[in-house]
Amino acid sequence: MAGSEILITQLQDQVFTITLNRPKVNAFNFELIAALQAALRQAEREPEARCVLLQANGPAFSAGQDVTEFQKGEKVDFRYHLQRTYNPLVLQIRRLERPVLAAIQGSVAGAALGIALACDLRMAAEDAQLVVGFLGIGLAPDSAVSLLLPALIGLARASEYTFSNAPISAQQALAWGLVNRLAPPENLHEKAFAWSQQLARGPVQAMGLAKRAFNKAVLPNLEQALDYEAHLQEVAGQGSEHQEGVRSFLEKRPPRFS
Repeated sequence: MAGSEILITQLQDQVFTITLNRPKVNAFNFELIAALQAALRQAEREPEARCVLLQANGPAFSAGQDVTEFQKGEKVDFRYHLQRTYNPLVLQIRRLERPVLAAIQGSVAGAALGIALACDLRMAAEDAQLVVGFLGIGLAPDSAVSLLLPALIGLARASEYTFSNAPISAQQALAWGLVNRLAPPENLHEKAFAWSQQLARGPVQAMGLAKRAFNKAVLPNLEQALDYEAHLQEVAGQGSEHQEGVRSFLEKRPPRFS
């Protein structure tokens, strides 16, 4: 077992497990994003790693971007931020020619939802909730959510849950194909690891080629979508709705958009 305090990696039985470990909701700051990017590079270089399992410690998979990170310095360049954080991270996952499985407990929201959707397979705890999240703080979807969410559940459903910011239950996510399997919360990591072991024993090279084919057939414009999301996020990030969204988040009150 290795890794920084906020991210743990382990190679066991040909499964390369990456565990988010930033209490209490594994919100992504620059350090955690960089650590995850490094872990994925390590998995790609490791010949014994035939499957990657992405999971998290604590009550939630991840709340997405740590909003407080943007309050520490100068004005945020959202386009630049995405181009060096989530955009390359999503591309890393999609270009890793080994199966990548996400195990989701508690809630997953915002950019973390995009990371989970970029994985090939998803197992969720029976009490998990998936939240688009961005519009709650006056932002547009990024991290490939604008492409992957409609691709998985259809444009009308994606629009409804993006606009309303309502949570999608694990059972609804399963019915819609947003996740592949459910597990009891207390057995999620055990069940996900067992599935990862099964995948690791399969024809991984052929799986990688299948993944490449799926990228070509279903996600040929992924890079362009990520780039356009970054452009739109820069527009949204400089607007008054985002300012009110962040204020309301920090003040723990409902936003008052007008």
